[in-house]
Amino acid sequence: MVRSISKTAMAAAAALVLGYMGFVGYLYAAQESLIFNGHVLPADHEFQTALPYEELSIESDGATLNGLHFKQENPRGLVFFLRGNSGNLQSWTTGVEFYRTVNYDMFMFDYRGSGKTIGDIESEAQMHADVRAAWDVIAPQYEGKPIVLYGRSLGAAFATRLATKVDPELLVLVSPFQSMLTMAQSRYPFVPTKVLRYPFANDAAIAEVTAPVLLVHGDKDWFIPLSHSEALLERAKSPAELLVIEGAGHNDIHRFPTYLNGLAAALPN
Repeated sequence: MVRSISKTAMAAAAALVLGYMGFVGYLYAAQESLIFNGHVLPADHEFQTALPYEELSIESDGATLNGLHFKQENPRGLVFFLRGNSGNLQSWTTGVEFYRTVNYDMFMFDYRGSGKTIGDIESEAQMHADVRAAWDVIAPQYEGKPIVLYGRSLGAAFATRLATKVDPELLVLVSPFQSMLTMAQSRYPFVPTKVLRYPFANDAAIAEVTAPVLLVHGDKDWFIPLSHSEALLERAKSPAELLVIEGAGHNDIHRFPTYLNGLAAALPN
């Protein structure tokens, strides 16, 4: 009887170990689909937006990035908008009317694996290179005018890293995470940190930013808690402030008047 129980326990332990290894292997292999939850659009898709736009194709190391450039007649400047991980330009440009009211141009593009962008995601460095390629096409058009780097959620990682390389007038981070490592540890504390191939260390990058920083976060954000922005505020070396949007969650923060008024007031003249 004892031997039978021992064998059963060993078999159960072996199954647990195999299951754990399988789960860890899945997390390692599936990070692109887990982190970048984009939605593809057909190549002939015509965007329906509240404002006219110029559609651009930007080449970047084996990819063709699809972007939309919303222009005013005499804009105050540009918001270079780096969106979150899900959806595509069709779903992310529903609020472009705001930029007309503040007289700012806005540019946004789809990451690899989403929208009409062509190319596969292979590494974090590759994604940062795509962002820089788009910046190098758009930013020179605004010489002498302020450029605001805006990153929301996952886009905050791209915006923060880019801000260490270029000189925006303002860096706006909406619902940012401290780092992807911090996010992973809170959700999968039993998984080795070496499994993560996309660390997105915003906490390290923000310490290198010299531009002013505006952090915006909802106090009801369950997906990325407010504590992440508070940690980034502590790490910032340049002038930085945190705007807390009462009642806002992760996906609805842009609908709150305090968010819209706060962003409008922060945009440089």
